[in-house]
Amino acid sequence: MTSEVSAFAELFAGQYQSLVRLAGLLGADDPEDIAQEAFARLHSRRLRDDGAALGYLRVTVCNLTRKRLRHLRIARLYRTGPPSPMPSSEHVALVAEKHRELLAALDRLPRRQREVLVLRYWLDLSEREIAEAMGVSPGSVKTHASRGIAALSKALETS
Repeated sequence: MTSEVSAFAELFAGQYQSLVRLAGLLGADDPEDIAQEAFARLHSRRLRDDGAALGYLRVTVCNLTRKRLRHLRIARLYRTGPPSPMPSSEHVALVAEKHRELLAALDRLPRRQREVLVLRYWLDLSEREIAEAMGVSPGSVKTHASRGIAALSKALETS
């Protein structure tokens, strides 16, 4: 082993744990990786002063940690949530069939009951707004809604 390799191995053995602690204290999520990357950069670089190696390693750990935290902050800003689960094709078919059954049952209702239910549940109008739109009293709206819901429930139970 050459003296250069031996000096590097001694530096690694003596300073690796302290550099891992430094990266951890600075907030790195992967302090071991950062310390290893600092040593890899030192190994590929030739320093003029052999005594500057420890300073170089500390500065490199600080810079790499800062860079990593900045990257994580940006990644979190643009992170999307997990994709929403897709319903199975059987579920989609069942929902479509139930929707068709509901529309068919709604179509069989008397005109006023159908109008009241559509205005209430599809357009989300209040009883007063429905009464104004249909030109009837609010009591008539309540009656038609009650009878329409009862008829729909009965029609959908049998199907």
